[in-house]
Amino acid sequence: MSTESTSTRLIPRATWALLACAWLVVGLFMALGAQWLAAPLRPSMAAGVFALLFATILAASFGVVRQADHLAHQLGEPYGTLILTLSIVAIEVILIASVLLGPGDFPTIGRDSIFAVMMIIMNLVMGMCLLTGWARHGDQEYNAQGAASYLSMIALLTGTALVLPNYTSGAGEFTRVQAAGMAVLTALLYGVFLWLQMRSCKRFFIQPPAGEMASPADAAAPMPAVATHAPAGRKTLLLRSALLLAMVLPIVLLAHYLAIVTDYGIAAAGAPPAIGGVLIAIIVFTPESITAVRAAMNNEMQRAINLCLGAFVSTVGLTVPAVLAIGLLTGKPVVMGVSATETLLFAVTLVLALLSFNGQRTSPVQGWMHLMLFGVFGMLLFQP
Repeated sequence: MSTESTSTRLIPRATWALLACAWLVVGLFMALGAQWLAAPLRPSMAAGVFALLFATILAASFGVVRQADHLAHQLGEPYGTLILTLSIVAIEVILIASVLLGPGDFPTIGRDSIFAVMMIIMNLVMGMCLLTGWARHGDQEYNAQGAASYLSMIALLTGTALVLPNYTSGAGEFTRVQAAGMAVLTALLYGVFLWLQMRSCKRFFIQPPAGEMASPADAAAPMPAVATHAPAGRKTLLLRSALLLAMVLPIVLLAHYLAIVTDYGIAAAGAPPAIGGVLIAIIVFTPESITAVRAAMNNEMQRAINLCLGAFVSTVGLTVPAVLAIGLLTGKPVVMGVSATETLLFAVTLVLALLSFNGQRTSPVQGWMHLMLFGVFGMLLFQP
């Protein structure tokens, strides 16, 4: 069988078509982007360019998630979910960096993106997972040790990144020494967490046996498919990994153009600056959110928790060092401290999540509570 026919059998034609279209849009913007976005930018041109970029980046994000999801099933937990989560968070970091390094001045884009991801993932998506999973399977089981580990990381990393700056200076910024220290400490703790998640604490993040809320100490994740299906497994793994990278690159190359047109749109509409962070969160986490809801509907609540809570841990663990490093290297101001209202929303979200995953089975009551809290966030976004 030829290489081309084998690739077509492993990867649907629609995936190749999506990849071709994404790179076609990249080619168009590399050739004509400067002309299309030259000042003065007309509203009609800005709207058309934004629609094309938004659709292309969102479609490419779906492609990234699709390939990462296949790798997840091939490698088993927690490795698969880590690949999916890290791929998505890498896209977020790229989009935030493109805004920070762009011509505009958006010192709060990192903070706004992190906070928007928290409210979307931990309230909207988690609420939907609790409700849809309960509607199909009733109360669901999960690994309480893993949920507690995620929530502890969220409390520590988010508290030090978004709340602490309000008490170290009056402007919600870290000093240069503090920023360097926070970037190193955050990256170090996240690296240790990933290491333990893949090694000695791997059992915390595996769906426990029926009727249990934890996995036994000798539990292990399924062995990677490459170890048991040598040639075919390795070939599929390499092909899907290459496709994942090929889907990420168009997002990297188009992020700069999206930042330009987004800056123009926010200024022209007089919208709150936080809308930029919400937009990035929507683009990045829509595909993974759909995957999490599907996992809950398939009675895989631990996978849904790994995707949701793990995604936010990765968001803080990777975005904070990246944003602080960009600020240090470029000299641009980076405001990390959230407002008093957002601090209260963070505290309520954390307490609600702790109660929702307190070692018992899931409940639809908490699902409705999470959705209500997201509604409050949406209202205050436009009516602060």
